[in-house]
Amino acid sequence: MQIYADNAATTKMSRLAIDTMLPYMDVLYGNPSSLHTPGQKAAEALFSARETIAKYLNCEPREITFTSGGSESDNQAILSAVGAGARKNKKHIISTAFEHHAVLHALKKLQKQGYEVTLLDVHENGLITPEQVKQAIRPDTALVTVMYANNEIGTVQPIAEIGKICREAGVPFHTDAVQAAGHIPIDVKAQNIDLLSLSAHKFHGPKGVGVLYARKGVPLTTLIEGGAQERGRRAGTENIPAIMAMAASFAYMCDRIDEHTEKLTALRDRLMKGLGQIPRSILNGDPTRRLPGNVNFCFEGIEGESLLLLLDAKGVYASSGSACTSGSLDPSHVLLAIGRPHEIAHGSLRLTLSDENTEEEVDYIIKSVEEVVERLRAMSPVWQDLLAGRKNYVIKQCKNYAQTLN
Repeated sequence: MQIYADNAATTKMSRLAIDTMLPYMDVLYGNPSSLHTPGQKAAEALFSARETIAKYLNCEPREITFTSGGSESDNQAILSAVGAGARKNKKHIISTAFEHHAVLHALKKLQKQGYEVTLLDVHENGLITPEQVKQAIRPDTALVTVMYANNEIGTVQPIAEIGKICREAGVPFHTDAVQAAGHIPIDVKAQNIDLLSLSAHKFHGPKGVGVLYARKGVPLTTLIEGGAQERGRRAGTENIPAIMAMAASFAYMCDRIDEHTEKLTALRDRLMKGLGQIPRSILNGDPTRRLPGNVNFCFEGIEGESLLLLLDAKGVYASSGSACTSGSLDPSHVLLAIGRPHEIAHGSLRLTLSDENTEEEVDYIIKSVEEVVERLRAMSPVWQDLLAGRKNYVIKQCKNYAQTLN
């Protein structure tokens, strides 16, 4: 059996997305900036995609800018907001300690340029509170950027409440919604979101295309110079095939969110319950305020890399964290941010499901993880020391997956 359970890294392109792309690679291949008929047909298609994305975010089409994906959108949103703030002598930024590196690395670069960054502490359940944001806002705060749903542990933040606080304080609010878009409902107006990033390949669209929503009146700084495309916000000929596929896939997923959530939540909870029976295991993140398909566990006494390799040999394709940092030997900054010790954070496993997964596959995953963990622990000197009492366990054994640290 072969089971793909790494959908937070990327999803399989849907047949709908592929079929939507093909005409724009063959028949309707015009450049939307051209004035002739093929070009204007492409321009019409581009506008229809913008309308579709705007409909499901509850914004205006002109507030949508097409980009290469989440990382570019995050960078443009942050640099635009802090640039506008700097012109008003505001150089303070608020974020969290477990953001995606597209945000954290941008903030680190800004710190070197004289900006002050406040990274809010994340509670053990993987959540921050609106009150934390409220207390951190200062007169010189130029931006608050808090991810909608964490890419590793799947926890969903109180975005509407945070947005309300920022709007009342007159501070621009950006959210990295790459993991959330297409999986949970988003309403930028109701949630007081000023800037939002999303990426097509997280909801069965193509890689290399995404969206930056910027509320009317929020100025954008151009990162790519060279043309007047995207109303002057991003130079370069638009990738019409990918944009059309993204819009079609986004609409399909948003129209079926309730059905999608019901199925994946049931599979997620089945998987969490099964993995929680493994001795000295612990769930990372809140058990309910998380994405429907996200499961993230730590297992004491093993290394996550060995766990992934042996699961791969059994046909289970998973990850230990963000695909963007899979080559790093350091433990996940997300797990460290929620208080996991280094030795526990090294033994993490992220399983992210899609609608194509089944109960049979979930049961196979549980069985495979049990077998691999047992095998690795049998070879682990650390585990033998724990069994012999020469070391103390870090994970406290409980009756279910809501286990705690000593």
